[in-house]
Amino acid sequence: MAAAVLAAVILQVGTPHRGRVPGWWVFPILEVVLLAFLVIRDPGRIDRRARVTRVITIVLITVMSAATLAGIGILIYDILAGLQGINATDLLGRGAAVWVGNVIVFSLWFWELDRGGPVERAAGSGVRPSFAFPEDATPELVPEGWMPTYPDYLYLAYTNATAFSPTDTLPIRMWAKMTMMLQSSASLVTAILVVARAINIL
Repeated sequence: MAAAVLAAVILQVGTPHRGRVPGWWVFPILEVVLLAFLVIRDPGRIDRRARVTRVITIVLITVMSAATLAGIGILIYDILAGLQGINATDLLGRGAAVWVGNVIVFSLWFWELDRGGPVERAAGSGVRPSFAFPEDATPELVPEGWMPTYPDYLYLAYTNATAFSPTDTLPIRMWAKMTMMLQSSASLVTAILVVARAINIL
């Protein structure tokens, strides 16, 4: 999870200057500070029940979501406005950065909200799942007491962003369905506009 947040920060910092939102530097600074608080409060893994820790985690993901949505919004505006001087390489680079950021942000939301969050999963509290993973249907093939970890949610977000629909993991609660729909829509719009504009430039 920490590596994913740092990857998102690197993408935000590395985005071409023209594609950055005004005051862009606020987002990566806030994200690094909030991540540092989380690591200090619960090093190794987030498995200690503390309301403050969960609030910080949700604030962190919210800040990352705002940065990603702003990046998508500016990218779409630049494409639709037909700005002069934008080349296909920069356009594809910005599109890829926004798309990867989209995957990371939604993987973090899935990780934080499913089954009560990472703390409740680690404690085995038995909160109802929001996603039906393949491992849930084939318990004989996984270790006893299996619970999804962050890479499972990263894979879920990646496949949802590429297939624009559920693949092997199904949403079974309403918030999960709506969140996956939102992610697919953002991914689809970004991919269509970026690829179409890049082809037009080429």
